Amino acid sequence: MLPEDAATVAADAAVAVPAPAPAVDPVGFARLYGEPLMRMPTDLYIPPDALEIFLEAFEGPLDLLLYLIRKQNFNILDIPMAQVTLQYLKYVDQVRIHNLELAAEYLLMAAMLIEIKSRMLLPPRHSDILCDVEDPRAELVRRLLDYEQIKLAAYDLNAVPQFERDFIRPQIFIEQSLTPTWPDVDPADLQAAWLDVLKRAKLTQHHKISRQELSVREHMSGILRQLQGARFIEFADLFDAAGGVPVVVVNFVALLELAKETLIEITQAEPFAPIYVRLAYSPA
Repeated sequence: MLPEDAATVAADAAVAVPAPAPAVDPVGFARLYGEPLMRMPTDLYIPPDALEIFLEAFEGPLDLLLYLIRKQNFNILDIPMAQVTLQYLKYVDQVRIHNLELAAEYLLMAAMLIEIKSRMLLPPRHSDILCDVEDPRAELVRRLLDYEQIKLAAYDLNAVPQFERDFIRPQIFIEQSLTPTWPDVDPADLQAAWLDVLKRAKLTQHHKISRQELSVREHMSGILRQLQGARFIEFADLFDAAGGVPVVVVNFVALLELAKETLIEITQAEPFAPIYVRLAYSPA
């Protein structure tokens, strides 16, 4: 056999034997409704904002600055403006891509950081050397320290248990009996209530002032009639306390008038002894 014929036979044999098929993964690269997908769909649409990754959430520019400083253990009283500004601008670029309105507030702080950095790069003027010029970072440091204090205070307040967040008040419904039960009354409480009623009654009471005409001569005649039937009468027995203070006063004036006119005698045996009244013309 010629060499050409041998090569032809070998080529035919190679064509006749089929090559082994590649192994197919029965699992697939994804599953849809439980069925494996062996190839990527041609009509699949993925929105550009379908996947978003949030690494850190900040309340504002000061919160971001404080995070960058504390994370890298920078001295807040000596902030390295170059490093902090660079890291801050990287974050602002990411925010501006997704939310331009949110980035506006951060851009204002970025302008402030760049201004502070540029002022620190400028050589000091002769007038600044002679007088003590405030550090360009001083105002920013004050704002950061105040914000950090407020933030820590907010954390402490948030740690306090809050109603309907950390605990709830239990409510128990008790079926009341149809028969009313009255509490016992303490006598002291009853006395206090009565004194309170009297106090209020005195505050609202009305005083009526009336005019009463009393005659001294009539009371003088009355005293003489009392003395005519008795030898002696004690001084206190000549006064009728039931008539009131005005009657007692007029009666005493009448007694003085009788003594002035020497119609009666007022005697006393010794000091602190009872006082007696008698007619002046009656026998001893």
